[in-house]
Amino acid sequence: MLEKIFKKFNPFAQCKKYQIPIWECPSFLFVLMGFIIVCVILLTYFISVLKINEPEIVSLIVLGTAVILFVIDYIVMESFEKIYQANRIKTEFISIASHQLKTPLTNFKFCLETMMSDDLAKIPEKQIGYLNILKENTKRMIDLVKNLLVVSKIETKGISLKKENVSLKEITQIIILDFKLFAEASNIKIKFNAEKNLPLIFADCYWLKEIIKILLENAIQYSSVKGEVEIKIYSKNEKIYFKIQDTGVGIPAEEQKNIFQKFFRAKNILRHQTQGNGLDLFVAKQILKLMKGKIWFKSPATAPLSRASSDKMADKPARIGYAKGVAGGKENRGTTFYFCLPISKQNE
Repeated sequence: MLEKIFKKFNPFAQCKKYQIPIWECPSFLFVLMGFIIVCVILLTYFISVLKINEPEIVSLIVLGTAVILFVIDYIVMESFEKIYQANRIKTEFISIASHQLKTPLTNFKFCLETMMSDDLAKIPEKQIGYLNILKENTKRMIDLVKNLLVVSKIETKGISLKKENVSLKEITQIIILDFKLFAEASNIKIKFNAEKNLPLIFADCYWLKEIIKILLENAIQYSSVKGEVEIKIYSKNEKIYFKIQDTGVGIPAEEQKNIFQKFFRAKNILRHQTQGNGLDLFVAKQILKLMKGKIWFKSPATAPLSRASSDKMADKPARIGYAKGVAGGKENRGTTFYFCLPISKQNE
């Protein structure tokens, strides 16, 4: 019996079970609330002794206060535990469903590619169009499943990084080369500028590439025709800064606070680009956080900011978890994303 009670209110076991910090754990909060309740009971007792002369009434007041507070505490903590348990089940379901979908989708994509690799002259033009639609939608589904798996690993703290000393400049140049055809097809010009002799950073090479791909793809997709994407890399205060500026649709001021939330897509983006799952920026922020980095953005105010003031703002990142944009963000004026990572100790 005692073992069961101890297991029920053991904060460390529950924290491990729900994969949450101890200060968010229901059993820890229950113990904390219990301590507060004891303090309130003692305070009630001393006040009652000073104001009431009859000991029986004082005892009843203290006892009644204690019972009410403990009942409220227990109800609140049980509700918290049910919420965390539901969230854990949801995360596990997404992880299992994503794993189950990954293999058949990959096989389906392979079959489509095999069909389309044959002599297309034998396939009617109308059917070729259908196959291209299927291929594009399959790719979108695979990307969604991939992102859902990543989100699941992030939420359960199951993602592991292979950090090493890497050159942000070299990685960015490789990504720009990969996106060259996409940018040309979109009639977008990419400008790249990096300081000379930039120090290395200590980061996961794979995820660093994925983050740059996310930012560059978004910048190209949401830029206006004959637009421009400018990338700049520089170092300051023991950190390497990455800046990517586009001439796109911008981000409305009232929606800026939600940019790094899961599944969020701004309303003006939906008018220009219906595809997307709203997970990329959430993943980018969480991965950068694990690499001790930060990500933020700005969307211009009514008057365009000068290059000097733009770079000055880059040295003042918002805290992790908050997407800070310039007050009064306007649409169709472009957006600038920044992230920074600490310089590798190998450079010292």
